[in-house]
Amino acid sequence: MRYVLVLLALFNIGICAADEDAIKPQHPKATTTSSTASAKGSAAEDVLKKDKKMVISVVGQGVAPMNTTSPAQAYALAKRAAVADAYRLIAEKVKGVRVDGQDLIKNMMVKRSTIRTSVQAMVRNANIVETNFKEGLCEVEMEIVLSYAQFAR
Repeated sequence: MRYVLVLLALFNIGICAADEDAIKPQHPKATTTSSTASAKGSAAEDVLKKDKKMVISVVGQGVAPMNTTSPAQAYALAKRAAVADAYRLIAEKVKGVRVDGQDLIKNMMVKRSTIRTSVQAMVRNANIVETNFKEGLCEVEMEIVLSYAQFAR
């Protein structure tokens, strides 16, 4: 039993040590662009070393609740949810995501597996580029421009 737990722990450590370039964004439309990216350093390091700008663009989604009193209220609530989702996506890109996991194994079988994710960041100067509302789904495209001057403060 302990041997299996040690192997699982080593396997999890190996996954955590994987190269960050191999991890793809969660949201299909979430993109990060940089004017130049060196082969050795990441785009964030490129911004910190040079006076370049990096644009992070995400699309947040929000669904209108069913129990609204008017279409205007449904639109407003869906847009608010979409904006909050877009802020979360930007925070994930800039600051990263904390992932906590716990498995309960009994008789060599997984009985319970729990994964919690959290993000803690402050997002400033994010701009809403476009808002689409169709069939109860609101999509908000938001972008933020990061530059050396912001990190030097």
